[in-house]
This record gives sequence, structure tokens and C-alpha cells, in this order.
Amino acid sequence: MPELLARGYAVWTQNTRGAGNDLTLLHEQALLDAAAGHTFLRDHGFATVVSVGHSGGAALAAYYIEQAGLPPAHRETATPGGKPVPLAEARMPVPDGLLLMAPHLGQGHLLMRMIDPSVVDETDPMSVDPALDPYDHRNGFTEPPTSSRYTRDFIEEYRQAQRARVERIDQVARERVAVSARARKRYANTREANDRRRSLASGVILVHRTDADLRGVDLSIDANDRPYGSLFGRRPDLTNYGIVGFGRLTTPEAWLSTWSGISSRAGLLRCATGIAVPVLLVELTGDQACFPADARELAGAFASGDVTHVRVPGRHFGAPLTEGMTSGATLAAETVSDWLRTRFPNPAAGQ
Repeated sequence: MPELLARGYAVWTQNTRGAGNDLTLLHEQALLDAAAGHTFLRDHGFATVVSVGHSGGAALAAYYIEQAGLPPAHRETATPGGKPVPLAEARMPVPDGLLLMAPHLGQGHLLMRMIDPSVVDETDPMSVDPALDPYDHRNGFTEPPTSSRYTRDFIEEYRQAQRARVERIDQVARERVAVSARARKRYANTREANDRRRSLASGVILVHRTDADLRGVDLSIDANDRPYGSLFGRRPDLTNYGIVGFGRLTTPEAWLSTWSGISSRAGLLRCATGIAVPVLLVELTGDQACFPADARELAGAFASGDVTHVRVPGRHFGAPLTEGMTSGATLAAETVSDWLRTRFPNPAAGQ
């Protein structure tokens, strides 16, 4: 944002109702928050509005544009867990462009590659199937900072097991959501306090070990300029067992809407097919969340005939690729500024 402001652009930022807390984040509700921001800008005279999506915000921005571009009657009416969302009644102005900075494919899709499939007991953070343990030397792991080396067969088996674990968690989430829904329905008829309590008692889902992306320790998988490690640290073999990590604690509704790579609709690739505005995709060459294959697939997924894909040296949050280099954020801002001037000239500046 400072880079854009320094180049003379007005910048609007806002939080969703779940600011800084993914425990209850429902993407369909967040679309209403985004709609409020877009409406505010249009009502205050901004003729040109470009959405900016960084990291996980990219999927939210894309989901918003995809839904905003649909006739109201064709928009989603509920979350994946069944909670009603009035998108059809919402005013949802479509922006004029989409700028993606270090976008990953969405929280659920990112977690699908980071979740540890060797967990055999969801109540025990130390439970492990040795045959799927990414940090077992017998499977190709090497002590850091030396890059590990996993076989193609192990990678394929690992990814299938990751999906299977997400499917199991999805099933638990849907069962809890269903119990709550039945209790709400009973309460509407009985007005019994116990039914009301049961409708609210869906609890939370605790997901152990979500820092286990093989690409964090095997730098040959979809190679780029990234350093060894993950977004959470240089030793994912240790942080995987700690308390940090994506999707660690969520409501069943939030798991289905945000963190499930199977149930969440907030997938950047899915939404891209419904986006026809000009798009700038800035890939950072040292990214540990958006990898080259992701970026290439994404660049080809948009319905827009105006997609610009650039690669800029830097790391996921815009830091320099190496000490002494210009930051990725500054390098990206030069490209962004050129793209904005070309696509959206400012008549007041004589452009």
C-alpha cells in the first residue's frame, strides 16, 4: 500500500467481520463485507476501482468478482455448511481490474498441500503413520538445511493421503453442522431451551500438524528461488508439531467455507473462469505459497483476454529475495504502476 500511495494512487483498505481471526471466517459473509467497500467507493465518486488481492486475499477478491458478475438470482444463497447468505439482495459493483500480488490458490487449496496426512488419530498430535511421515528419513527427508528428496511415488501417495484426510475432516464438519441444523429446526417448533443450546453447540474443529508441505523441504519440487522452510519458519519438521499453522482451529462452518480444499468455493482457479476484467498476476520468485506451476495454471484460467503475468524477485510477503536486494514489494510496485497507467489512464494527469 505505501508503494501505491507513493505513486499517487488512492488506496482503500478494510477488514472483514472476521478480521485477524479465521476461527469463524465464512467467505460468503466476507463477500458482503467486500461489497460494502466497493459500494462505498462507487458512491463516493471513484470512477475506476481495481481490486487488489495479496496471498489469501486473492481468492477472496476473485470470489467477489465472480459472484458480483452474476445475475443476482444466480449467486450463492448459502455457505457450504448451509448458512443462508443474502448475496442476491446485495449491491455488488464489479471492479474494473484485478491485481494479484503473490496469490496462492485459496486457503483450502494451500492447506491441501500443507496438511500432514500421516496423522492417524485426530485427537493425538503425536500420532503418525511412518509410511506417510514427511519428516522420516526413510521417506526421503534430510536434516535441514539440506534439501530433502522424495520419490515421485511417495509424492503421489502423500498427496492422495492429504486429500483423504481433508475428506475425513469434511465429514466430521458436515455431521456437526447437520446436528446443529436439526436442533434449530426443532427449536422453531418446540422453543425448548435445550434445542436452542444444541443448535449453538457445534463446537470447534482442532486440526493438528498443518506445516507439512513437501515443497518446503524438497526444493526440487516445482523449483523456484524460495529458501528452505515454510511460511512459518525454517524448520517445518518442528513447527509442524507446534501450535502455529493454517486452519488449526475453526468452527465446522468455517472449515467448510474456508479451509477445506474440497468444500470451499473460494478457490482462485475456480473463480478465475468467471472473471473477465483485466488481470495483473505478480508472481514472486521466492514464494513459499504460490509456486511456478500454480502461477502458470492460474494465468491461463481467467476468462479475461487481458492477463499479464510477471515474475519479480522477492518472497511471499514482499521481502527482498536476499539480503541487500530491493524488496519484492518495491520491484512489484514498478510493474503495478506501469500496468495501471496503461490500463486505466488518468485524464486529470493528461495520461
